Amino acid sequence: MSAFLALTQVEFTVSGFVPLALGFFGLGTGYLVYGPEELFKLPGRSRAVDLTTGLWGIWMPGFLQFLTGVYLWVGLLWLHTVREPALYMAALAFTAYGVHWWALGMTRVFGGDPRPNGFMAVAFTMLSALGIVVFFKAGDAPVGGLFIGLTAVYICEFIASLGVRESVGADGRGAQRTPTRLGETGERALGFFHIGTGLWLMYLTWAVTLGITVNVKLPV
Repeated sequence: MSAFLALTQVEFTVSGFVPLALGFFGLGTGYLVYGPEELFKLPGRSRAVDLTTGLWGIWMPGFLQFLTGVYLWVGLLWLHTVREPALYMAALAFTAYGVHWWALGMTRVFGGDPRPNGFMAVAFTMLSALGIVVFFKAGDAPVGGLFIGLTAVYICEFIASLGVRESVGADGRGAQRTPTRLGETGERALGFFHIGTGLWLMYLTWAVTLGITVNVKLPV
């Protein structure tokens, strides 16, 4: 009897409800919160604005992407309810981007120095480029196009984060960080790609949700 129980294997069916739309919506919301501030200075940066945008960054692109990534990992590795190989890349990306947005959001909330984000952007540019290769190779051009936008975002993040000058008051206290001309250009470009990629993420949210729920196929 014990030998029989030891050989018993529970197998779950493949799920048709992979929560990609949740991750798309979370990241898209974050991009549409940050993009107008970076491109149009709406609203202008202040301590109160940084607190609000930081909290949005922690919860929407941070928590929702991380949640989606964990769901995908559990489905891929433990329950086998997710079996499409390209979703391994999606799990990697959602989890990594989610944790990265927690760091970005908390940096805003606590008033941290943004310059180290430039070196972070190197790793995430490489991750985004990997997503381009995987999804175009898998025949999923809409998501491959998303990763093109993400790659552009992190290239601009690199320029914007490192193009910051720190100045110290005459009394040796009260350090202030202001963008250089290059940093200002990088920040506006970052806002442009945040808005454009954020809108594409909203379109993908619609496409995935309508396709799953009412079998309406949007052109992608």
